[in-house]
Amino acid sequence: MTPGSLLRLDASDGLSLECATGFASKLIIYGLLLSGVVTSAYSVQALPSASYSARDLREQKEVGLAEAIADTPKTTQNPEVPPPATSPLDLDPQLIESSPVLQRWLDQVPDVLEDIKRDPSFRTRLRLGYSSFASSNRAGGWHVGLEDVFLGRTGLTLSADYQASFNGRRKAWGADLRYYVRPLGSHINLAPVLGYRHLETSRYTTEGLHVGARLLLVPSRTGAADISLTQSWVSPGTGEEVGLTTLSFGYALTRNLRLSTEIQKQNARQRKDSRVGIGLEWMF
Repeated sequence: MTPGSLLRLDASDGLSLECATGFASKLIIYGLLLSGVVTSAYSVQALPSASYSARDLREQKEVGLAEAIADTPKTTQNPEVPPPATSPLDLDPQLIESSPVLQRWLDQVPDVLEDIKRDPSFRTRLRLGYSSFASSNRAGGWHVGLEDVFLGRTGLTLSADYQASFNGRRKAWGADLRYYVRPLGSHINLAPVLGYRHLETSRYTTEGLHVGARLLLVPSRTGAADISLTQSWVSPGTGEEVGLTTLSFGYALTRNLRLSTEIQKQNARQRKDSRVGIGLEWMF
């Protein structure tokens, strides 16, 4: 076969390669055109059908949702039906019996704010300490006392004390009732004082009714710290009247023990006396 035969067959074959190539090319072109037309026609016919089906499906979903909402039963609360009662706490009976506070809360929920107001901001105290009688040549002595014993859950308290010098020239003792007019939990309180008192010095002796007033300041509750000022008179309105001015400070060292300081002025017609005391107080 010659190079020319690559492009053209021998004449004896009666057909040229050029004709064959041209005929095959036309068949390929016609096939491609036919395939494109068929595909286009199918796409044109299928698109409206697919679009219609999606729209129908969407409409069916909306209709079904509306019917489901309409068929859902509506619940209304009957105002005549009381709310369900709360069930009691599931607690160990032994725990309840051993806790008065828990028993009180289960019986009735207390008014906590009111309890804070009524819970005393100061405590009952037993005191013992050293006293210096400056006006009696700075004679040393001692003092003991019981302060603010609560009589019930009221503002009424009972106090008593005794003081004496080691040389026997000074002596005083007495007992008083105090009634705190404000709630016991207040940081500032006022109490009238009524009682009996005996006073004895080297120059005079007097005893009788003891009346006055006491101002109490409590910067820190439950006995942690307080300041009190008491002005009172023994045998008021008589020739033996004696005025007493007492300033006291207290500061807690531990939960039940605290340090106390007391300064007292004793004014009588015969002379003026003074006393300074320092000691420890045990709080109940």
